[in-house]
Amino acid sequence: MTPAGAILLDQITRQGPVSFRRFMEVALYHTEHGYYRRRREIFGREGDYYTAAQLQPVFGILIAARIRQFYEQAGRPADFTVVELGAGRGEMAGALSEFRYFPVELGGRWPERFRGVAFSNEFFDALPVSVAVRRGDAFRQMLVGWREGRFAWVEGPPVTGEQAEYLARYGASLEDGAWIEINLDALRRLEEISARLDSGWVVTIDYGYTSRELAGFPRGTLMSYRRHAAGEDVLADPGEGDITAHVPFTALQDWGERAGLRTVRFENLSRTLLDAGEPDGFEAALAAASESQRLQRRLQLKTLLAGMGERFRTLIQKKG
Repeated sequence: MTPAGAILLDQITRQGPVSFRRFMEVALYHTEHGYYRRRREIFGREGDYYTAAQLQPVFGILIAARIRQFYEQAGRPADFTVVELGAGRGEMAGALSEFRYFPVELGGRWPERFRGVAFSNEFFDALPVSVAVRRGDAFRQMLVGWREGRFAWVEGPPVTGEQAEYLARYGASLEDGAWIEINLDALRRLEEISARLDSGWVVTIDYGYTSRELAGFPRGTLMSYRRHAAGEDVLADPGEGDITAHVPFTALQDWGERAGLRTVRFENLSRTLLDAGEPDGFEAALAAASESQRLQRRLQLKTLLAGMGERFRTLIQKKG
């Protein structure tokens, strides 16, 4: 039993099955035992997975070039600020050092008001979600209980309130028995970003789906990542592996519009990086002191454009 699991089991024993949002919150963000709070390496060869931010310096150079284009469009204001949500180990700090830069982790402090860019890379997919299953014309909550010595899914009561409104809008096309995540935390965080952003852009890089694509995920999109292996058993060993849910990009666009964020572009990450690198023929991204370093950068660029670039998407929203 992991320490995070013991905390969850105690709550289940005392109060009955818990929401999956609570399960995910403890598994990832408990102050001592959550996956993201523990003092160990979770990225790279010795960790559980790679992200685009580990393909440095090429990724950082290209993202900085794209943000520089926004800076030029804004008229080069002296107070232009880049806020990075989910900054992790700070891989982007060097690339974004030419700007007023705030790396922010969950719960961290960042400007109450700013203009510039709010940037995130694989941030929204790790926010806690609730889970529901369609039963006839309604949806029921999927809770987490304890059965036969392990955490197990338990079908709960009908979904109500704000969650029901979300499902009526974004889950209406699902067939009977289909699962869906309800990512209200992501939508609330987007509202907070807009409230703090006086003018500028919100750049979200992540994997996800549109409402039209939702039917392709009849069992939802939850995944667990551990030691570079992906798995569907997200209830096993809470605190020991990452848990993610695909980002509902249609919902992000809709809620962004309500909050004053106009969608400018929605595209594959490869398109974003091409727009950043093509003006100088990728010269800055590929420049290096030695031939081995240049080869490494070319391999990084290939992975970004032909690998991750086709799986990940970029949502660019603008305010003002």
